[in-house]
Amino acid sequence: MIQNSRTNTSLSAGLSPELLEHMRERFATIKDDVASACRRAGRDSSEVLVEAVSKTVDVEQVLAASQAGFIAFAENRPQELVRKLNLLDQEGISVPRFDMIGNLQTNKINAVLGRAALIHSISSLHLAQAVSKRSVTRSVVARVLIEVNISGEQSKSGFSTDELWASLDELLALDGIDIQGLMTMAPAHDAARARQTFSGLRELRDELRERSGRALDVLSCGMSDDYEIAIEEGSTLVRLGRIIFDQNYTDIH
Repeated sequence: MIQNSRTNTSLSAGLSPELLEHMRERFATIKDDVASACRRAGRDSSEVLVEAVSKTVDVEQVLAASQAGFIAFAENRPQELVRKLNLLDQEGISVPRFDMIGNLQTNKINAVLGRAALIHSISSLHLAQAVSKRSVTRSVVARVLIEVNISGEQSKSGFSTDELWASLDELLALDGIDIQGLMTMAPAHDAARARQTFSGLRELRDELRERSGRALDVLSCGMSDDYEIAIEEGSTLVRLGRIIFDQNYTDIH
């Protein structure tokens, strides 16, 4: 839940009951789906963080989702992450966590350092080195995930498996970044390939653990259409946007 330092902010006072009810219904349904997927996989639902991807909505929807029970949010554009955090701060409102997802340009690194709780999309050695350099300069440590293109689709960014193995020692030696785990995206509208992608990420993580000695506990994979499959295959963080914020999203029970 949010922590609010003012008793009646303009944002919270202006939230419609219909919006809050929508968010509460989606939160309850998603919570049940996560629990069911975890039972099928023999996991505990406390192992999975649901992250509300707020890139298409404004700050009022973020606040409503937070009041409904969502505790983590994500943006794919640094300027939007900064804008929403600033608006919430002006109202005396804090949400527990905002992450940076999506492609991160090197000239936008400074905008997210110290603001994003986790950077999901370290997609190349060059980007990792740039984040490392900026973090050291600012005396911070950036928590990051390595983005891996498990499916091999040309339209997707990230390290190939071979590139990651070749770069592993250099990545692990970088100062100023703390590699928490891996992230991937699955092919859309193909449950079988999605499952193969998610299981491939888990298997790669297990191999990297053995070689590196790092925990790499975070597996960020699974979105609105395939998050239950991702959880069954080991995801610890699912990134949900449409299923939370789109009131016309129909693939929900």
